[in-house]
Amino acid sequence: MHADEHDLMTNMTNTTTNAAANMDASSLDTTNMGASGKDSTSMGTSGKDSTSMGIERVLDLFRETQAMLEGHFVLSSGLHSDRYFQCALVLERPDKAAILAEEMARQLRSAGMPRFDIVIGPALGAVTWAYEVARALGARAQFTERKDDSMQLRRGFQVKPSDAVFVVEDVFTTGGSAREVIDVLKTYGVTPRAVGCIVNRSGKNPFEQDGLRLFALANVKAEAWAPDDCPLCKARVPLVKPGSRAKPA
Repeated sequence: MHADEHDLMTNMTNTTTNAAANMDASSLDTTNMGASGKDSTSMGTSGKDSTSMGIERVLDLFRETQAMLEGHFVLSSGLHSDRYFQCALVLERPDKAAILAEEMARQLRSAGMPRFDIVIGPALGAVTWAYEVARALGARAQFTERKDDSMQLRRGFQVKPSDAVFVVEDVFTTGGSAREVIDVLKTYGVTPRAVGCIVNRSGKNPFEQDGLRLFALANVKAEAWAPDDCPLCKARVPLVKPGSRAKPA
C-alpha cells in the first residue's frame, strides 16, 4: 500500500467502519441491472441459467473489506462526492476478486456476447480487475497507462482490428478513464465490443451514444458535485483525493 493510501485508510477509519450501514435505501439501486436495463440472470460455466449474485451481494463484498468510504472525496473525474469506492481493497483479496470476475463473465455469457480475445483497462485501478475478468473469460489481459499525460498502450502489448476487446474499469462516474482506453484502441483500428465495471455510479450508460453495451455488477446512486457547487466544500469538510491519479488536495 502506498503512503497516501495508508494515510487515507488511517484518517478515514472512524468514518468508514459503518459507512455501508449508514447508506440509506434511496442512495442505492436495489436491482442488479444488465446492459439491457432488465433484471439480469447469468450463465454459469456449466451452461445452465443461474441467478445473478445481485447488487446486495456485490456491496456485501465492499462492506466486508471496508472498501465503501464516507467523507469528502475528489474523484478521478474531478467531481466531489460524499462516498468513495476503494475497489483495491476488494481486489486485493483474490477469492473475492474471482467471485466478482466470474459474475461479470456470467453476465456476458447470458447476454450472448461473443468470445473475447482481450480484456483491457486503465492503470492503475483496473489492472487487477482486467486480469481477473480475462481469467474468467479465457482471454488475454492488458492495460493502458499514462506517459507524458496521455494514455498509451505499452510494454509490448499487441492488439489488432480483428480482436474482440472488452474494456473494463473498476468504477464508472463519468467513464472518462475508460473512454481514454477506447481512444487508444481506435488508434489501432479497434472498436471494443462492450464496456464493463464493478460499480457504475453514473446513473446511466456513459457509452450509449457510442453504441457500446455496458455491463455493471452494481448500479449505485451516489451524490457528486462540481467543485464550485460542492456543499461539503462550503461546509469546510476536509477534502481527500484518493486513487492512483491522486495529488495532494
